[in-house]
Order: sequence, then structure tokens, then C-alpha cells
Amino acid sequence: MTTRADGQLADGRAIAYYDGHPGRGPLAPDRRTDIAPLQPASEIRWDPLQHDYAVIARHRQERTYHPPVELCPLCPSTDALLTEVPEPDYEVVVFENRFPSLSLRSVDYVTPLLDPPFRSAPAAGRCEVVSFTSDHRGSFAELSPERARIVVDAWADRTAEMSREPSIEYVFCFENRGEEIGVTLGHPHGQIYGYPFVPPRFFRMAETLARTHERTGSCLQCELVAAEVADGRRVVDVAEGWVAYVPFAARWPYEVRLVPTRHVGSLGDLTESERDALAGIYLRVLRAFDGLFELPAPYIAGWQQAPVRLLRESWHLAAEIFTIRRAPDKLKYLAGSESAAAVWINDIVPETSAARLRHALATLSV
Repeated sequence: MTTRADGQLADGRAIAYYDGHPGRGPLAPDRRTDIAPLQPASEIRWDPLQHDYAVIARHRQERTYHPPVELCPLCPSTDALLTEVPEPDYEVVVFENRFPSLSLRSVDYVTPLLDPPFRSAPAAGRCEVVSFTSDHRGSFAELSPERARIVVDAWADRTAEMSREPSIEYVFCFENRGEEIGVTLGHPHGQIYGYPFVPPRFFRMAETLARTHERTGSCLQCELVAAEVADGRRVVDVAEGWVAYVPFAARWPYEVRLVPTRHVGSLGDLTESERDALAGIYLRVLRAFDGLFELPAPYIAGWQQAPVRLLRESWHLAAEIFTIRRAPDKLKYLAGSESAAAVWINDIVPETSAARLRHALATLSV
């Protein structure tokens, strides 16, 4: 059973330790004396042409950038180096980002602008860092199923905590992995964003799911999962209550949707057995990505959960995992069509990528 112990960092930010057993005991204090309180100047600006938001966070220019291993801020603290994690060891830890894109404190530092067409407001959300392990040289794919399950529990718990904030409308748990993706810290970690709006892509998905349910009384994602299982060509892996498949209209060269077969909206809605099964299949999918080219895969993995308040009833939970590597020595770039026109061009047929992922998974299982 996962337990949580709450603490506070020297500048007032919250930190929480998640363990697979009780009895952590009194938490070590943050001994840093040279860390100033947060003064985040994050704002959201409205683009009336795109009908979209942009987050402006100028203070993030100063964030930590590719520190050497001996100065990693996510490793446990020692007498020689005091880090973001005061404890001498941990299993999974979550803390408020020191350089947040979104912060509830922004309301103290950002003045709203309501002068059409120029409209902006404080980016009153929350950004947290999730460190999956104290081992700097590991990766999520190398975690044990027991440790991965603790991460799942932490995601679910943080989602519930953030959802209680009146200004937060969407909670997004995700991991960026690899320098090719743009990761600036090599320690295995992910992030959780609490947005003060529903991100446009997820809002469109929510509207589509809601319209389908209103018209047919059924769940579109449930129908897609059933159709993919019946077809079989794009299914990568299955577990009790879960299906991992390459979407029929995949945008990325190697892209997987991991979906529960039971209709649930968020990670917190999963049963104990569904969480156990998720830890196993999620690890297998990540290891299959790493096995594609016998190189660590640069990937993004994100959980598409139900919005906090809007259009919740028809939402179906899913994870999206994709790599930007399309060959051992080639990356998929978002060039003119993708970046400027938002029309994706995929060089690899989804049925082919699914077959290659299945082969990588079978090879790893031998």
C-alpha cells in the first residue's frame, strides 16, 4: 500500500514522499539557506485568431540547464550537496517546480489585461516535478512493477489534490525523456501540470466524446478499443483490463495509446487490480520503445484524463506514448506542414510500427 509523507522546502514549496510501505518517520529538513521564495510571473494570453491560449513565463529562462551528475537537483541530499530533495533516500518524490510555467502565486505578480483584442491573466495553475527513483542513471522502463505502481498511485493522488484548486481545470501527468526531446535534467522524472483552462486539444476531444455519447449513447473510445482488438493488426500488447495499440491515424512514427477496457475517466477511478496491471503493461510498452533500435528512446508519455469540471461524464482515460525517433539515426521533425499548418505527415504505416513494437516486445520477453 502506497503511503504519503508531506513536507515543506526552505522557500515554502510543498514536497511529498510516496513509499510502498509505512514508517518513513520524521522528514529531514531542507537545510538550504540561499534559496529565495518563488516570484513566478506566469501569465496566459489569449490568441483571438487561433482561439487558443499561450503561456508566457519569462522567469523560466533562469531554470537549471543540463547540470553535471554531481550537481543534479533531483538526487537525494548529502552533506556535500543540498538538493531539492532533503531526504538521504526516497522511492518516489513530488514537489512544486522551482521554475513553474503555471503557479497559483502568479496572481501576486501578474496584472490582468482586459483590453480587447489584448487579453491576459495570471497563469494561476500548478506545476510539480515527479522523481521516479533516487537512482540518477536509471529510467522509468527500468523500474520494478512495484515501484511503477507507486508512481501510478502518486499520479492519481496528485491529480486529486490539484483538482481541489478552484482555478485548475485540467491535470496533465506526463514525462519527457531524452535530450532529443529537450529534457534539461537527466534524472528520471516527469511533471504534472494543473492548467487554469482545458488545453485546446483535450477540449476538442472532450467535445467529440460528448457529442458521440449524446448522439449514440455509447463511448467512442470504448468502440475504438473494441475495433482495434477485433482487427488485431495494430495491437501491441494486452493485459487484464488494458489494451495498448497504435492508432489507425497515428501522427508519430511510433505512437501507442494505452487504454483501460473499462470506461473510467481518470487515474483515480482505477481499481487496485487495474493499477497493478497498468504498472506492468506500461513498463512493457516503454521497454518495447527502447528495444526498437537498441537505443534509449526519446519519448513523451502523457495521461489524457477527464477535465476537472467540464464534459467529464463521457471522457475515457488513455495514455499517449510516442517517440520522435523514426530510424536509428533519424528523428521526426515538426517542419512546415506540422508546425505551420498542423497537418501531420507520418513516414511509417501504423500497421508496420505496431508489428515492429510487437517484435521488440517479444525480443525483450525472451
